[in-house]
Amino acid sequence: MGPELEAFETEFAQYCEVKHCIGVGNGLEALHLLLRAYGIGSGDEVIVPSNTFIATWLAVTECGATPVPVEPNIDTHNIDPALIDSAITPRTRAIIPVHLYGQPADMDPINALAAKHGLIVIEDAAQAHGARYKGRRSGSLGHAAATSFYPGKNLGALGDGGAVLTNDEAIANKIRQLRNYGSTVKYRHEVTGYNSRLDEMQAAFLRAKLPMLDRWNSRRREISVQYAQLLAEADICLPKAPEFAEPAWHLYVIRSKQRDALKAHLERQGVSTVIHYPIPPHRQACYQPLRGCRLPIADVLAEEVLSLPMHSELNIEEIGRITTAVLGFRQSTRRPS
Repeated sequence: MGPELEAFETEFAQYCEVKHCIGVGNGLEALHLLLRAYGIGSGDEVIVPSNTFIATWLAVTECGATPVPVEPNIDTHNIDPALIDSAITPRTRAIIPVHLYGQPADMDPINALAAKHGLIVIEDAAQAHGARYKGRRSGSLGHAAATSFYPGKNLGALGDGGAVLTNDEAIANKIRQLRNYGSTVKYRHEVTGYNSRLDEMQAAFLRAKLPMLDRWNSRRREISVQYAQLLAEADICLPKAPEFAEPAWHLYVIRSKQRDALKAHLERQGVSTVIHYPIPPHRQACYQPLRGCRLPIADVLAEEVLSLPMHSELNIEEIGRITTAVLGFRQSTRRPS
């Protein structure tokens, strides 16, 4: 809560084109504190993507509300706006679109639906530092946004960290209160709050890295183009970015019907890969009541997705090794549809 944090909050708010940035402990707490700041709790429903990291759902559960999953678009892997309307009930209070893998969700139709039904839109922008939607920065596209500075993110700290972004001064002040034990004046606690603060040291690291973020993201975009060109004939599905999106390319996620065999093949070739994510939230033991629900697109993605190496330091020789290894794998089944 010192000068490094204050300076980073100012600088990152300017970068994201919003009025307020409030540093907190991590991305999950940023989502949770936002839901609480908006008064969302027991008896309420929050629409979430069926295909996302579980933190999106956990924030809703932590507030006592119920996550209501909506399937993604099979091409973008992001929540499908056309399916949201049918999931809205009288208990719905908010929608949390996730900019998955660093690609912005289609926000205009989501915001239009929210306005029609009087709902709050909270962006989960944890993977989308610097991404743009129709020219606007991620984090500035809804009522508020939550982000993470986990070390693996495009803008990563050297430990956990997160932030809330918003143009709403009242919500910003509530978050400042909630992150600091429910206090705005030392030793006076108006509400039951939390200890969720972005450390001075992490803020200093983030300040040093922020001026390089656009350059790093530009290199990620170059790598995504090189992957697309070199893997055009591979028997896999490549990621698709809509015209409205300028992704941050946090991850480069392909699909294969023989994903596990492909992953094993790449490991033998010295290419490490990761599955984001092997078990969708509705199949997790902690959401036992939802384990029987039908979310076929999320299930298909969990079975087929594979993240190739993606970071700004990849060089052309390494990209060549990776793509050659992928092309060396021949599937016995046709390309995923």
